[in-house]
Amino acid sequence: MCGIVGYVGSKQATPVLINGLKKLEYRGYDSAGVAVLSESSDEILVRKSKGAIKFLEEKIADEVIKGSVGIGHTRWATHGEPSDLNSHPHTNVSGTIAVVHNGIIENYAKLKAWLQDQGVVFKSQTDTEVIAHLINYFYEKTGEIFKAVLETLHRLEGSYALGVVCTKYPDRLIAARKESPLIVGLGKGENFIASDVPPVLEYTRDVYYLNQNELAVLYNDHVDLFDSEGNKIVREPSHVDWDLSSAEKGGYAHFMLKEIHEQSKAFTDTLRPRLVFDGETPSDIQFDEIEFGEDWKTAGRIVITACGTAYHAGVVGKYAFEKFARIPVAVDVASEFRYRNPILNQNDIFIVISQSGETADTLAALRLAKQAGAKVIAITNCVGSTVSREADEVIYTWAGPEIAVASTKAYTTQLMCLYLLALKLGKERHTLSESEYKKLLSEIALIPEKTKEITENQSEIQKFASRQFNKSKIFYIGRQFDSASSLESALKLKEVSYMHCEAFAAGELKHGPIALVDSDTLVVAIATEPALYEKLASNIVEVKSRGAVTMAITIDKTGAFNNCCDEVISIPDIEPSLASMLSIIPAQLFAYYCSILRGNDPDKPRNLAKSVTVE
Repeated sequence: MCGIVGYVGSKQATPVLINGLKKLEYRGYDSAGVAVLSESSDEILVRKSKGAIKFLEEKIADEVIKGSVGIGHTRWATHGEPSDLNSHPHTNVSGTIAVVHNGIIENYAKLKAWLQDQGVVFKSQTDTEVIAHLINYFYEKTGEIFKAVLETLHRLEGSYALGVVCTKYPDRLIAARKESPLIVGLGKGENFIASDVPPVLEYTRDVYYLNQNELAVLYNDHVDLFDSEGNKIVREPSHVDWDLSSAEKGGYAHFMLKEIHEQSKAFTDTLRPRLVFDGETPSDIQFDEIEFGEDWKTAGRIVITACGTAYHAGVVGKYAFEKFARIPVAVDVASEFRYRNPILNQNDIFIVISQSGETADTLAALRLAKQAGAKVIAITNCVGSTVSREADEVIYTWAGPEIAVASTKAYTTQLMCLYLLALKLGKERHTLSESEYKKLLSEIALIPEKTKEITENQSEIQKFASRQFNKSKIFYIGRQFDSASSLESALKLKEVSYMHCEAFAAGELKHGPIALVDSDTLVVAIATEPALYEKLASNIVEVKSRGAVTMAITIDKTGAFNNCCDEVISIPDIEPSLASMLSIIPAQLFAYYCSILRGNDPDKPRNLAKSVTVE
């Protein structure tokens, strides 16, 4: 994933480009660079540097780069190692055309070989350099830069957002988009391109969101839009209503990313009021909202009902209650529960889970359970919601506001509440010894800090996503708790990236799904159950031998998956039964980065709403 900015106007371009790149640095910081059309000579001034943008700033600090048209780039390396040479922008041999690119050109090797046969000498290891040379080739054929770009795009396979400048056309900047996101900012006497809105907001609120296979030609006084055949498009720009601080989301590009990073605090806020300490050591769990009376101790079973992400939390909860409290648990999708004439007993504990507290199907299930005489416990994030008002008792997750449609911190705090309930019930039913109970409390108290470790070291996930975001099939697999976590991992990817993804217990691979596995498949194994590592590794080998790319998300530190996985994402060591609260976070990050790479808005996935208040 990379960040692109571009400027055409009357200002000096370099400060605008650097400022814009800083707002996109979340998209990559392996290297950065700018290319500015010199106002005093017929040349493109290219300056680039390995590392974060600050290194580029230091490199050009004592240099005056004069020019009012330019492009800039901040990079995650995909083709070629991070280096000054592989940094963008890239130019043709004569240096008269410069290109910045976000995406992956899948047929670059074939194009590179053909260009080399034409006598082109390459300087870098990147796929992007192919674009600069190809545009030059067609410019020499057509004598017109826009036609040259158009001809080039027709020959590129893969994904791209492009910014192109040429010394022969010093009054304009050409941009194009396929898969990777790109916006055009419309100023007064100046215009901009960027991979996202924040870089342009201090200059303008009017933008074009480029659609698939569209191009834009930017001048200082207007912008022309074109389709992939070069036909002009006319449409009204969009107006951005956010203020700058809201758009930047406290420095984050999107609410989803911000909320993923907020999970450490959300865990703390949900956990701390319910932990009782003996000195600095947690010794018990105290729910002020509910009483663990005889109804809990003598309950025949627990029934958990929810929808979507909350349902997946319930599936993890099933494993937790059965392991720690040794009580049978049934988990139902609320929309099915309300219609199947369910069997309920008066000694059932009925738990409904809803982030918003307004989910229509979950409310209907709650009411049905109350009619049957079951004790209803609600887990929700919204104080005063309908679910919280109608339940017998309510447990709040204290996740704080969750703005992104795809739930992240609401889900993990639901898990925290379910784990705390399961552990407390295990103590009350004497299925956990005092020493086991306190050891698990000490482990659960470490979850917030270990969550922070994962979010502070997300670059492996970001880079892996940059290589895999175009896979046509993704499977999440796992066993026991990890099988449950796989359900939510797959849902997150589907919600925000629109990639086809499934999840199932790893042992089910041979019972049908393996027929789908080929070289277009990514298989992600969640592996936090040490007793089952050998079996899971065997499943990975099976799909690997059929061409799949494989990744493991694991607490293993012995290297059990190093030889069978293309990528191993290690999460901090934790009691395996509690690891579901950590293993989901890399999956959330993977979904987020795939969404961005595919040009989607992760905060507002198509066809989805934050709260489903209708059936």
